[in-house]
Amino acid sequence: MATFKEISAADVKTSRSVLNQLVDVIQEDISGSATRKKYQLFVTGGVGPGVTSSLYHTVYDQDFSLQTANSIFDTTAGLYAEGTTVVSSSTGVDTAGKYLFPSQSMMMREKIDIYQQYAASLLGDASANFTTPFGSATAADVVDSALFISFKRLFTRDKIKRETFAMRMHYSSSLANGGSTIADRNLNVTSELDERIYTDFGAATNRRRTFGGEVGDLVNSSDTTDKVGLVFYDAGTIVLNIDRIISSSQPVSGVIAGMRTGTSGDVATGQVVIGGNSFLSVGSINPNATFTPDLMVSASIDDIVDHFMSCRFSSGSLTAQTFQNNTNINSTLLFCRATADEFNYSSNPTYTDTSNRIVVIDEGQEDVQRAFSFITTVGLYDANDNLLAVAKLSRPIEKNDEKDLTVRIRLDF
Repeated sequence: MATFKEISAADVKTSRSVLNQLVDVIQEDISGSATRKKYQLFVTGGVGPGVTSSLYHTVYDQDFSLQTANSIFDTTAGLYAEGTTVVSSSTGVDTAGKYLFPSQSMMMREKIDIYQQYAASLLGDASANFTTPFGSATAADVVDSALFISFKRLFTRDKIKRETFAMRMHYSSSLANGGSTIADRNLNVTSELDERIYTDFGAATNRRRTFGGEVGDLVNSSDTTDKVGLVFYDAGTIVLNIDRIISSSQPVSGVIAGMRTGTSGDVATGQVVIGGNSFLSVGSINPNATFTPDLMVSASIDDIVDHFMSCRFSSGSLTAQTFQNNTNINSTLLFCRATADEFNYSSNPTYTDTSNRIVVIDEGQEDVQRAFSFITTVGLYDANDNLLAVAKLSRPIEKNDEKDLTVRIRLDF
């Protein structure tokens, strides 16, 4: 049987440390169709086949159909209920207090609900608005149209470390697809213009807390006075002001899901044209449309997220987003002390022979040689002698009556 010794309170110490891990998200993971999963939760009836859309997308680190795939973050878009985009596009409120919108709009109430859900969890008030910079009382700083990115706990662990977050994306839309102007069907074409880096530089010296934990401003790395978003470190959530992370007043053109029957040229049933239509064979619902507010009002969440994920982050192997996470490690240190006259014998049955003689002492040398043992394992028991944990030493350690021995056991939580 084992030999027991009680551990005193003086031999138990606690400590806390932080482990940092670097997380890189490459462009292809964000823009790829195999690594970004849609859920098709929203379905609307009406003219044509109706519109089916997700409420959010999930980005994975590899093909999401594989069992080894890990989800990195969820992303979606939302609108502030009292913002100019909603107020200017709403046709009124019904008797139940529900916002009413024209038929050309898409998923407006869902976009408002998403914004309110994030406001409730991060700001503590569903009716509150996000501002860039955080806490600003200036009306121009209100985040009217928001792009939300919520990283999974597998990657953020306990929190995102301050001043480590950065993301690379294109501020301007594409001039490609055969067009000579930026309005030539740029909705679904990967941008090649004006790449910018947004970072939380300065967050370590400007610490602020809110309902959702610590928060910092995202800024343009080339102009830190340009506040473009927020980082909620404890929640692992990024809130981006769409009016500032892209050139929102640029013309937008392309095909989006909408209420329409029949086909015409390259526009299928259930699709409509937004913006300039020099390359399209049917009329546009808004020939002069811009990214905000027009795309945010007329497009489904799928179409909005598709544009940002597919076109603004490029599709190469470069890093699109990076940060370090914090893992808090709570440690308990147990010092198991054996004095010179303790644990010099083994409870192993082979330690003695049939005559009860200690086999490690040569016969006839009992008065000269001393008993010794090799410690290989330390068991931790509760007050009722129930085994709770077992610590294995990296190698057997000799214990004899000429030396004290202390084994340090570390339990990390």
